[in-house]
Amino acid sequence: MGLFDDDFYSTKVPKRRVRMSEGGDQHWHGGHHRQGLSTLQISLISSILSAVVAVLLFSFITGLPSSNSRHAASGSAAVGLDSSDPDNRIIAAAAKAAPAVVSILNHSEQSKEEDPEQAALGSGVIFKKEKGKAFIITNNHVISGAENLEVVTSDGNSRKAKVTGKDSIDDLAVLEVDADGIDTVIDLGDSKKLRQGETVIAVGNPLGLGGTLTRGIVSFTNRMIPVSLNQDGVYDWEQEVIQVDAAINEGNSGGALVDLNGRLIGINTMKISDTGVEGLGFAIPVNDVMKTVDDLMLHGKVVRPYLGVYTLDLNNSYAQITDEQRKDLKLPDHVTSGAIVLEAHGPAKDAGLRLNDVITQLDKQPIESTMELRRYLYEDKKIGEDMEISFYRDGKLESATVKLTDKPSDTEIENGLEDNK
Repeated sequence: MGLFDDDFYSTKVPKRRVRMSEGGDQHWHGGHHRQGLSTLQISLISSILSAVVAVLLFSFITGLPSSNSRHAASGSAAVGLDSSDPDNRIIAAAAKAAPAVVSILNHSEQSKEEDPEQAALGSGVIFKKEKGKAFIITNNHVISGAENLEVVTSDGNSRKAKVTGKDSIDDLAVLEVDADGIDTVIDLGDSKKLRQGETVIAVGNPLGLGGTLTRGIVSFTNRMIPVSLNQDGVYDWEQEVIQVDAAINEGNSGGALVDLNGRLIGINTMKISDTGVEGLGFAIPVNDVMKTVDDLMLHGKVVRPYLGVYTLDLNNSYAQITDEQRKDLKLPDHVTSGAIVLEAHGPAKDAGLRLNDVITQLDKQPIESTMELRRYLYEDKKIGEDMEISFYRDGKLESATVKLTDKPSDTEIENGLEDNK
């Protein structure tokens, strides 16, 4: 049996036991088997029985649920959302969400389609069906460098996938496939309503084992994690994530993190796997995910203002400049932080920025690192706006005004530009 040929089994909610009253009735009927009772005894027993019957009838009548409550209870039980048994809720949530989670095989130049074991593995979540197409959310790093992409649905069917849009900053991508035979689309939750300690389920394709479920709790609702966008070990961005202790392994990336209602609350994206560390997994909150997805669906990329610089932090502890390099910059002694321009493109080049300029302010706001530069640009500025840049060149403080343009897509950057801001 091939790695992805296994059948998908939907779990079912076990029937709840209903407490019956036959035991009490049998005990009551048993009292009629005694013989030879006097008239007084019979009268006494009759009085007691009448009182018992009246109490039972009153309890039975007042305890009946209304038709609306019976209907609500029936509907809840059908999907396992209102069970008092936590395990039943997990089973129901998994059965609801798992069919919307797919396995993704990234076939690069080094791998052959006939040899799935050589393909990079990941997960994705079906979130929309429209005009004969199904759309899937995954991580950008899952599809990075793809020559062709294959999606395997929960029922074992395989189909080709095309990239609708992708974004390396938020590490998200949208794929589209033929919707024929796809029936389940994930329900979206609200990550802003998550509570610390809430039970969650991760669904994905770890190590090629598609449809795998792991259970955990929300360890932290909005953790800020520094990330290196170009994997050079230098942190140049921060990602807000949901921290969970559910097991997330290689291949889980792009899969679903769902709540006990089976609703998507996050996209599993990474874990910390240092020696001696466990239970530290992270997911991108669904509210943030859908903002990016909306742009990817509409434009094929995330629309952001673009400056056009590739920079190195002046005080970067991972790639420290030498005393000789600092001497070449001719910086005043009090300038200890900023972003050194290594390359200038687009608006930055048009404004006259060049190699070894050290950016220290944007619109008079102090900028101490590439991360701060990027955050100010993306969160405080808009396409078409002017921005004043203060920088040191040959020891002198200078300024320039740039008009921010639309950021090129990742594909355009890969084809000729090396910067991301």
